[in-house]
Amino acid sequence: MAGKANHLQLFSIGTPQMRAFHLTWVAFFICFFAWFACAPLMPVIKGEFHLSVSQIADINIAAVAITILVRLLVGPLCDRFGPRKTYTGLLAIGAIPVLGVAMAQSYESFLLFRLGIGAVGASFVITQYHTSVMFGPRVVGTANAAAAGWGNSGGGVAQATMPLLMGAMVMLGVSETMGWRVALLVPGVLMLVMAVVYWKFTQDCPEGNYAELRAAGIPFEASGKGGWASFVQACGNYRAWLLFVTYGACFGIELFIHNVAAVYYVDHFGLSLKAAGMAAGSFGLLALFARALGGWLSDKAAAKGDLNSRVNLLFILMVGEGLGLLWFSQTGSVVPAIAAMLAFGLCTHMACGATYALVPFVNRKALGGVAGIVGAGGNVGAVLAGFLMKGTGDVRQTLLILGGAVLVSSVCAIGVRFSSTAIDTAAPAAA
Repeated sequence: MAGKANHLQLFSIGTPQMRAFHLTWVAFFICFFAWFACAPLMPVIKGEFHLSVSQIADINIAAVAITILVRLLVGPLCDRFGPRKTYTGLLAIGAIPVLGVAMAQSYESFLLFRLGIGAVGASFVITQYHTSVMFGPRVVGTANAAAAGWGNSGGGVAQATMPLLMGAMVMLGVSETMGWRVALLVPGVLMLVMAVVYWKFTQDCPEGNYAELRAAGIPFEASGKGGWASFVQACGNYRAWLLFVTYGACFGIELFIHNVAAVYYVDHFGLSLKAAGMAAGSFGLLALFARALGGWLSDKAAAKGDLNSRVNLLFILMVGEGLGLLWFSQTGSVVPAIAAMLAFGLCTHMACGATYALVPFVNRKALGGVAGIVGAGGNVGAVLAGFLMKGTGDVRQTLLILGGAVLVSSVCAIGVRFSSTAIDTAAPAAA
């Protein structure tokens, strides 16, 4: 653990650990903003391209489907090439479809670019990887959750600000058709700028960059070959797959809500585009503190108990999420709907933080592989939710079924429990 930070100094960028912490959550914020920039504009885009409910469902599925594959890939790539190179590459390449979607002229081209944009969702895995190698067991849960939560809030900010940005374009005399396209150029440009910043100001781990360390023969925690070997090793760990399911039941739901919330509030409660964006954005903005709260509570639970205290917390949060989702599905007016959304959203975001507070303890030698598998689970959950909505054709019925599915999936959290040997190995985490 030499070199890892054991404290979060939030107002400092003087160490490699804190520079990585701040730049990784900012990069993730920009990626998440770009990932969901289209969602609050869908009522306008729907009208321009004359989209059916089925086509909107396909677009929502496309937005999260490719992320499954890319998340599985970037984890082992972090083990092999380091998070600095991997993140820089993802930011630069991911900006292409983000900029391209503004040029879409048909449903088919929009769907294709939306599929490509989904790749930037893999930024989450790199974020969690980078903070995991930079921070020690005492604070890794808090560091992971805070970086992910603050970055995740980019989705909520996109929900609230993209309609305002489009409105500003219209006020300047741009047509509504051109306004949403100009607005969507903003996140693509931000990604290119962040790629340069990340490359210049971060390093892979406390000791330095992986390539230089390997060349010099200096050992470091993720000093294996990485790549395929890391992925295969992670695949053989059943806890990785149980967390794959639990993350699908919390982050998958989060992604689903991001994609459907604005349209849901417009169609079911008659809100304006701006009001619906603000309502939907409040769900995403919970990530500003709720993910960090989940990770912090996990660290505190481990300090007072043991590694399995983290497991118990995750189970409780998932039960709360499932019950809250059932409540949300049954609301008939906008105020109770927003209250229910915030209630289950709080548990959802905290469960995401509690899940990744467990990831660093599953297999330290294959951290990238485990992070990739668990992260991909979130997108599998979102894709399945998208297909479910396409099958039911009704958001409320879909929400009701998803609430039950989350309660069932909470059993997998209990299955992650660690043996006494594993707990002894991770004893410093509870110190």
